[in-house]
Amino acid sequence: QVQLVESGGGLVQPGGSLRLSCAASGSIFSINMGWYRQAPGKERELVASLTSGGSTNYADSVKGRFTISRDNAKNTVYLQMNSLKPEDTATYYCNAKGTLRSGRSFGSWGQGTQVTVSS
Repeated sequence: QVQLVESGGGLVQPGGSLRLSCAASGSIFSINMGWYRQAPGKERELVASLTSGGSTNYADSVKGRFTISRDNAKNTVYLQMNSLKPEDTATYYCNAKGTLRSGRSFGSWGQGTQVTVSS
């Protein structure tokens, strides 16, 4: 299967920036990756996604502030978060789905990383 390891969360003041990273390991043929977040008492929501072909999708609430990118050689996806707001506070989860070299499909979640935006 595919394992995801996240890093980069933390505490930041409003208006600040953070960059999240998610590295995927396994026998991967193709992979689509994305970031979701879940705040206390709320449902998990898509923040941004990036397909193997390079197409991106962003939640309206983060457009213009967050940027998703990837290093294909490392199967790593990044989420650059700028102009952070208190409402961005949540646990951020990396998600990956795609195809293994065996031809089987896979889907995986990271363990989650906390982002807290507060003064």
